[in-house]
This record gives sequence, structure tokens and C-alpha cells, in this order.
Amino acid sequence: MLKLDGCYSNESVQAEGYPRMSKALNATGRRIAYSCSWPAYQGGLPPKVNYTQLGEICNLWRNYGDIQDSWDSVLSISDWFFKNQDIVGPAAGPGKWNDPDMLIIGNFGLSTDQSRSQMALWAIMAAPLFMSNDLRTISSGARAILQNKAIIRISQDPMGVQGKRLLKDKCGIDVYWRPLSDNGSALVFFSRRNDMPYRYQISLSKLNYTTGLYKMYEVFMGKVGTVEDTSEFTVSVNPSGVVMLYVFPPVKHRQFHGNAKLHGPAHFIHHHDLDNAIPPGFL
Repeated sequence: MLKLDGCYSNESVQAEGYPRMSKALNATGRRIAYSCSWPAYQGGLPPKVNYTQLGEICNLWRNYGDIQDSWDSVLSISDWFFKNQDIVGPAAGPGKWNDPDMLIIGNFGLSTDQSRSQMALWAIMAAPLFMSNDLRTISSGARAILQNKAIIRISQDPMGVQGKRLLKDKCGIDVYWRPLSDNGSALVFFSRRNDMPYRYQISLSKLNYTTGLYKMYEVFMGKVGTVEDTSEFTVSVNPSGVVMLYVFPPVKHRQFHGNAKLHGPAHFIHHHDLDNAIPPGFL
């Protein structure tokens, strides 16, 4: 991999240099991932940034400013990407990715909940996952977040569609969604609150899910539940934290076993207590 920055260059040098380096890397005949910082120096948005051209010459690109080891920095970056999701989102896909910068999980600036939030939001954005921490001293909590197989699978989904923010609720909860392969999807409920855990109630139908019975896997707690599309369910979201769900395609009632089938508000149970809760290969 090569990351080509643009420090101390100018617009004309970048316009010439980034495409030239792409040609040079391709001429080697080797598979080399090419990371460009070009759009970050041009404000990140059209008309100064040509995302069609970027997708042709770069594998990933930095759109925005450098991340710092702080929650304010994570929030500023994610807010910029979701504010501009209709512009930058369609540019992403297999082999060409928006890069909101490194994960700072395992450093010093984030709480456990904030670390989970960065991991979840980066996965929704189909972002490259680069660690920046010291592996010699990483805590077990940070390692568990970085090695969470379900989130990594969501992040690395082969369909490669970048997710989006569906709503910003006045109560301080944001809801994010990403379509995934095999008709699955991911949902993230993120709290902007700073007071206490908030019990947020919603139904899948309000998030534009089609009619059916859905199985959902809570990726941090390892719990499974089922819910009808029109049934209200509640997630408890910690301040600056997230609840992240993998939502399986809707299935017929008879496909569930025993206590997996719910006839009211959804609740979650530990997946090791549920027969056939998670399809083979997901984790």
C-alpha cells in the first residue's frame, strides 16, 4: 500500500501528481492499494473534487481533516460525512473507498462507549479500518472492540455500499443504516446525549423496512431477538454510545425455534441460548 499525502504542494501539482502516481503503481504489475489525500486538500466536495476521477485512479482517499485523539474529533469527522452523505456516499464501492481517517480506539481519548461508537459508525461508512494504537499495551476492552467479528464482517461487506443517517431525533438519538449482502442490513442507534442511558423506542417499519418477521443480532452484547416490522422495540443507548444491530432478511414464522418467536415488543437473549440463532459463517 502507498498513501500519498499532499503536504506543501499546491492544486496544480496535486492534479498532475496523483494520476501520475496511479499510473506508476499500475505499471509495476503488482497489487498495491493506493491511498490519496487529494480531496482533503480541495475541501472534500464538488466541484473542486471529482469523485468519478478519484474512483478511477485511487483505491481510497481522505476527504476531510486529520483525526485527533479525542471524542470531539471523531464526532466532527462523522458529522461531516453524514451531512454530505448524498454527495460522498455514492462515490464509494468495491476498490474505491471514502476514508474518514484512523481508528483511535485503544489510545487515550475515548471512553469504552465512544470507542464502540467510532467502530460502529466507521463500519456503517464502509470505511477502511486502520488501527493507530500501541499493540504492546492495548487493553482487553479495546482489543475486544477492534476484533469484534460481527462488526468487521459488516464493515467488510462485499457489496460495498456506504451507509447513511436515516434520522436525527430531537431526543438526541441518531439512527444509521447500511444495506448489506444477502438482503441483510445494519442499524446503529447513536446517542448524542451526555446525561444518562436513553431508552429509545422505534419500529422497523418506521425505518422503511418491508413487512415481515425479522431476526436481529446485537453485535456488542452478543444477543439475538426477533420482531415484527410494525412492533415497537426498545434499545437502551448509553451517552455517546451506540447499539448496533445486524438485521437478517425477513423470514416466515415457522423458521424460528421455540422461544425465538416473539409476539410483542422485542427483547434480546444471549445467542448461546438460542438454537440456530446465527446462520453459519456470520461470525
